[in-house]
Amino acid sequence: MLLTAVAALATVVATTLVATSPAQAAGPTAGFVKTADWGTGWEGRYTVTNGGSSTITSWQVAFTLPTGTTLGSFWDATVSSVGQRHTFTNRSWNGTLAPGASTSFGFLATGPGSPTDCRINGAPCGGGTPTTPPTTTPPTTTPPTTPPPSTPPPTTVPPTTPPPTTPPTGGLPRRALIGYLHASFANGSGYLRMADVPAEWDVINLAFGEPTTVTSGDIRFQLCPASECPGVESEAEFTAAIRAKQQQGKKVLLSIGGQNGQVQLTTTTARDAFVRSVSAIVDRYGLDGLDIDFEGHSLYLDAGDTDFRNPTTPVVVNLISAIRTLKQRYGAGFLLTMAPETFFVQLGYQFYGPGPWGGQDPRAGSYLPVIHALRDHLTVLHVQNYNSGPIVGLDGQYHTMGGADFHIAMTDMLLAGFPVAGNPDRFFPALREDQVAFGAPSSVSAGNGYVAPAGVQAAVTCLVRGQNCGGYTPRSGTNPNFRGLMTWSINWDRFYQWEFGRSHGPFLKALP
Repeated sequence: MLLTAVAALATVVATTLVATSPAQAAGPTAGFVKTADWGTGWEGRYTVTNGGSSTITSWQVAFTLPTGTTLGSFWDATVSSVGQRHTFTNRSWNGTLAPGASTSFGFLATGPGSPTDCRINGAPCGGGTPTTPPTTTPPTTTPPTTPPPSTPPPTTVPPTTPPPTTPPTGGLPRRALIGYLHASFANGSGYLRMADVPAEWDVINLAFGEPTTVTSGDIRFQLCPASECPGVESEAEFTAAIRAKQQQGKKVLLSIGGQNGQVQLTTTTARDAFVRSVSAIVDRYGLDGLDIDFEGHSLYLDAGDTDFRNPTTPVVVNLISAIRTLKQRYGAGFLLTMAPETFFVQLGYQFYGPGPWGGQDPRAGSYLPVIHALRDHLTVLHVQNYNSGPIVGLDGQYHTMGGADFHIAMTDMLLAGFPVAGNPDRFFPALREDQVAFGAPSSVSAGNGYVAPAGVQAAVTCLVRGQNCGGYTPRSGTNPNFRGLMTWSINWDRFYQWEFGRSHGPFLKALP
């Protein structure tokens, strides 16, 4: 419409414009609030509200940060960025909103200013910038999600001498290639039969065992239904293929959780149900171990739970107890791996749980007490170095995913240890080299933070040999017994002509 025509009609149809303005807002809106500001940075939260009359099943919120302001850690959404423009997309558990329902996501930023040019699903966010957070009604099983606080990052480099631990037996090769197999669901990568997994993969994690309800502890695993996954094998064929892999020296583990499988062992009843149900699945398929891939709101820390060495939060204490029971039941050869996100591990260098004032995200660093309590049983920890915001490393600098530097800095923290929340009296000891791998997306479609094979291998070479380290000097020195690489996922690797497995399998085996 011509601007002159709009101007001419403005006074004539003023009442019509007023009448239609509510209709413009009768859809999803996104309201912003700064929940903390400490001068050099701040924390923000967007609340997405469905103001329409029909349910929405997904949302995207895009905004621009001022020049000189850097996006940091984020939660309850995924993000893709182009320059200063950041687009946040719902996670699987908060994309569907009934009319009138709300959800929120948050993030940290370093630098001045506030978001501008906000759009939700391509339309103006409409909610403006409220001075107080909009009211939301979270699910009853979800802990509070207040983001991390205004504590500046610690600058003290921790000591590097860890206490000795005894390596568990498990039969893994010196260097292991570890991947997740979408066995219970389909997505854009397509279904892959167990028998068709290439020989490069040393550990195959079955994705996923999920609970009947968030707090039940009752874990179930079923093969993807044929209606969703054409070509899925029968259960007998699946079990036979597992046996064939095991005869070749491969390990097949049950992975529990994932993005959709929120598991909160809030009671001892849930803990015992977890042990029973996981045992039933392990026995049913004759599996070699267990992978803990708790994401979202599965783990958090209660107020007052400030020492990772002596946790008191039920979801943490009960998980530790359950895993110890399973390890005792199946013996030393039962593998235990974990795949936390950086938010739950390395962010603990800056922030741990709700913090002394109760204003932090209670999930920050919440994997640390689990890892620490089970370090004598842990086979491999492979943190997901993807879908992450920038994280402060042992050099006191923020490191951003998407290159070798992020893999080096994040992995070095596990190999050197670090003071939790900057407190030298609460030092998280280094893990053994053979207990540490890192996770990387197998392709651009598998997750944010994809790094081409040359970059991944440069990171491994730095960690193992101290070469190709770029501008970062590992505090852990060289790590000749570094275990290897994990990826999400084997299915996505096939979709991209096996780039990850064919590049990194031979590379790992060729390392001295």
